[in-house]
Amino acid sequence: MILDPTFGNSLWKVLVCRTPKHRMSSKLFVGNLSFNTTENDLQDAFAAFGTVTEANLMMDRMTNRPRGFGFVTMSSAEEAQKAIEGLNGKDLDGRALTVNVAKPREERAGGGRRESGGGGRSRY
Repeated sequence: MILDPTFGNSLWKVLVCRTPKHRMSSKLFVGNLSFNTTENDLQDAFAAFGTVTEANLMMDRMTNRPRGFGFVTMSSAEEAQKAIEGLNGKDLDGRALTVNVAKPREERAGGGRRESGGGGRSRY
């Protein structure tokens, strides 16, 4: 925050935020997808709202089958907002889509071992 010079030495402050995380992203999370939906289906559905730069379905590593969600990147934040408004709750392959701005991936502890000790199989 900085002091606003138009108010002299008052305690009035103006929030200055120029970090990219505060602007709307053009990357969208798409959930509740049918397991029959393809990346081409996603591309086609979102293309009605602007230019799709990337469409990815998340796949299960073990079975190589879709996990029921994916990500679509639009060419601008405005197009992404139009896609949210136009597709969130709408039907695709018999399922009502969940479409919203993708959140950054959270950091996870590596190594695959649980520190809490609960729920996993014992090694002994």
